[in-house]
Amino acid sequence: MPQNPSPHDMRGLIGNTLRIGVSAACLVAFIGGVLYLFQHGSEPLPDYSDFSYGNAPAEYTTWDGIFAGLFHFTAIGWIQTGVLILLLTPVLRVLLSLFDFLRERDWLYAIITAVVLAVIISNSLEGAVSI
Repeated sequence: MPQNPSPHDMRGLIGNTLRIGVSAACLVAFIGGVLYLFQHGSEPLPDYSDFSYGNAPAEYTTWDGIFAGLFHFTAIGWIQTGVLILLLTPVLRVLLSLFDFLRERDWLYAIITAVVLAVIISNSLEGAVSI
């Protein structure tokens, strides 16, 4: 007969998710930093006084570009993947909290958490479309 996990187990899972997510993001971004130093460490610094975000290549701004860079071991791909992991970690925490509130039948907090998750997702999709 399956047992329901205690609330402490779910809170531990949520806490571990945050710790693991932040640690993984730091590790992946650190690997990207090391790759960057190996690939570009001896180059002179570029002139950033005339930086334009609108001209950023697709490898900085698209899922395909980021993951292609990750699999080709480019520094940009690894650093951007670390940033994505860092951004998705609190979203996963909100999702786990929603499941926990639904499991506990705490409808008020489930509704509040669902609204927060909907706002996060809608803002993320709206921001992705406007880029």
